[in-house]
Amino acid sequence: MDTLRCVVERITFQSEESGFVILKCKAKGHHDLVTVVGAIPTAVVGSVLSLQGFWKHDSNYGTQFSVQSCEELLPATIDGIEKYLGSGLIKGIGPYYAKQIVNTFGLQTFEILEQDINRLQDIRGIGKVRFELMRKSWLEQKEIKNLMLFLQSFEVSTTHATRIFKTYGEQSIAVIKENPYKLADDIRGIGFKTADSIAEKLGVAKDASIRLRSGLLYTLNVLSENGHCFALIPQLLEHAEFLLETTDDKLKPVLAGMVEAADIIADDEAIYLPPFHHAETGVAKKILRLIASTPRSQEECMHIIERLKHPKPGEISYDEMQLQAIMTALQSTFMVLTGGPGTGKTTTTLGIIQAFQHTKSRILCAAPTGRAAKRMTQATGMEAKTIHRLLEFKPPQGYQRNADHPLDGDVLIIDECSMIDIILMHNLLKAVPPAMTVIMVGDTDQLPSVGAGNVLSDIIASGLVPVVKLTRIFRQAQGSRIIMNAHRINQGRSIDTANSRTSDFFFIESNSAQDALEQILDLAATRLSAYYHVDPIRDIQVLTPMQRGVVGAANLNRMLQARLNPSSGNPTLTHGGTEYRLTDKVMQIKNDYDKDVFNGDIGTITDINTEDQEITITFDDRPVVYDRSDLHEIVLAYATTIHKSQGSEYPIVVLPFMMSHFVMLQRNLLYTAVTRAKKVLVLIGEKKAVAYAIKNQKQQGRNTRLSVRLKEGGAKPLTLR
Repeated sequence: MDTLRCVVERITFQSEESGFVILKCKAKGHHDLVTVVGAIPTAVVGSVLSLQGFWKHDSNYGTQFSVQSCEELLPATIDGIEKYLGSGLIKGIGPYYAKQIVNTFGLQTFEILEQDINRLQDIRGIGKVRFELMRKSWLEQKEIKNLMLFLQSFEVSTTHATRIFKTYGEQSIAVIKENPYKLADDIRGIGFKTADSIAEKLGVAKDASIRLRSGLLYTLNVLSENGHCFALIPQLLEHAEFLLETTDDKLKPVLAGMVEAADIIADDEAIYLPPFHHAETGVAKKILRLIASTPRSQEECMHIIERLKHPKPGEISYDEMQLQAIMTALQSTFMVLTGGPGTGKTTTTLGIIQAFQHTKSRILCAAPTGRAAKRMTQATGMEAKTIHRLLEFKPPQGYQRNADHPLDGDVLIIDECSMIDIILMHNLLKAVPPAMTVIMVGDTDQLPSVGAGNVLSDIIASGLVPVVKLTRIFRQAQGSRIIMNAHRINQGRSIDTANSRTSDFFFIESNSAQDALEQILDLAATRLSAYYHVDPIRDIQVLTPMQRGVVGAANLNRMLQARLNPSSGNPTLTHGGTEYRLTDKVMQIKNDYDKDVFNGDIGTITDINTEDQEITITFDDRPVVYDRSDLHEIVLAYATTIHKSQGSEYPIVVLPFMMSHFVMLQRNLLYTAVTRAKKVLVLIGEKKAVAYAIKNQKQQGRNTRLSVRLKEGGAKPLTLR
């Protein structure tokens, strides 16, 4: 192999998951910058690297040095030290303080940091708080480097070293040596396969019980990520045998031991992870208790309905179906209101609120996401909170509203209930007092929840809870081709693709992904913003079926950022190959209870502090500060997947739909995407892709027992849905 010693000048791409990087490096004997590719998770600008590898020629990108092994050396020049310290590696040291430190200590900088770090306090501007930040970060980096060397010695990716250190601290190496599978149990983002790779290098036997146990838990977790609340025993064993390359006679004793230890719960032939079993049984019991409560009298309800039948000037007029829904709400302790777009769900919800106001009831409104809660507030005129905020979630204590401290109110109305998974529903119902009326509002034809369960559909399917489905499309809604096409999709009929200037639905045929990409960029940057006089970043949202591909969310975000928010010389921060810029639109991709920001929330970058390596993102007028190490929680959001758009509405939606998205082309996906557009929808793609999706109503069944538990009043018969 060849050896290359170089200094990192620029990071073109960096994957947090794999550690793969594309670097531009300065190397002795090379006039131009050298392109280096490979797994170097520790690389920062200014790093001095000694690389082993080989040269290769790529037909698209030219000559590159492909890394097989890497050793990081400390820079030996003043400029190198300054660039290294200013790269953001050490929290509290940005470009400014890097220059001050190097000006003070020169070539002795690393010696000072290693042996007498307290001398940093001699530098003007470095107070006690900043010094403590620098000192702690420097020591952490040393420990993380040691951990990386340990992982490298077992030929394991060092990508997760920082997260491992944050979890176990100085005990990290000892914990890994004792049981590497604890990594999969304890650290988000480190799965069984990573832990298994480490275990193999440490000499853990293929049939060791700790390995088989971890593999079974991993299998159950994968199934839950696909929406299942449980696995049937044959299903679990089949998946685990394939994963672990073992036989069921070795797995069954481990499975029995896990049941005995309460690591998992066996319910007939169904195997649950404990949280899902507790949630499913808990939701069923709570709903059964609620519907057993005494409803209001017929006379009281009829009196209120008569008042609504004869509205005063300026008040809403309700049709018979809406009045029936309002009557059902008044007479029920638990009910479901469902229907498609334009059928009057929002108006009916207003009528339900008005009716309960006549009874002097205290009404609470909630929705699963911040954007859905904001829409509910605007539609009803009442404050609506996210379910997490309603339940006063505070990490690490959890939900402050619970069975011991229930919600304070008489009626709870929850919107966008198709998004609610079984765990969230359980936590919500635990906080519902016995006399409260619960009204669930949602559209069952949309995509199911991202989390496990099929809560809204299961409750409806049980036949135990009163359900009102609104079907009439109101005349005002009939003038919207967005709404009419949404119903056509839902009915399995072809959509109306005739374009006109007065329409709110446009179809642009494009038979190649590259052409669709160019059309999207032109529409977002120029045509739509100019014609409708809107802010292209704030008001135009590109939705796409997939993350990958030419018109996948990842590539679209890079291209849209370059077109809508080009680099301007303002401060930036780079993470995972993405350069974050002021005014970028970004999305939170995991729940962060400390920041009170949740998966799917969209915000705008309003400040970048390169010294402290922090970004401020404003969500609905609320600024939230992100440390550089938190940036794995966000992605650019000029484009996002349709799944991530659930519960949101956007003024203008641009939607690519191609045969290259084949594996995702389903009716409920297209229906969900179309119903996200509030004013204008532009569908770009292939007619055959749209037609295929409309015909494809196949949905992967989810293993749930909520409907059965409700039907049987909590009894045990099992059906696989």
